Amino acid sequence: MAQHYHLRGRFWIESPQGTFLGQGRVLLLERVQELGSISAAARSMKMSYRQAWGLISQMNSHSPEPLVLSSTGGQGGGGAQLTHVGKRAIQLYHEVLIDFEAFLSQRAQTLKL
Repeated sequence: MAQHYHLRGRFWIESPQGTFLGQGRVLLLERVQELGSISAAARSMKMSYRQAWGLISQMNSHSPEPLVLSSTGGQGGGGAQLTHVGKRAIQLYHEVLIDFEAFLSQRAQTLKL
């Protein structure tokens, strides 16, 4: 009886400085966009603010322009927002993800032992 195999995998996008975008980082960016706050995004992912800020700082430093801009609290409160580059980074990741999943699906069809 023929066995049907599936391929699974994950990918990330690297810059010369190291990891730029991956599944978790993109989720963090999406949560910042949705919630308007790094701390709220971090809480929603059960992550410390320090860890979330570190990841955002790394992504910002790997890009020619920042992905996230933040403002400190005060009377009006602080917040964070994605820049056009941040929104494009999310879009790029999802485009590559579609291609990656299509490759895995297509390649799995040819797996034979």
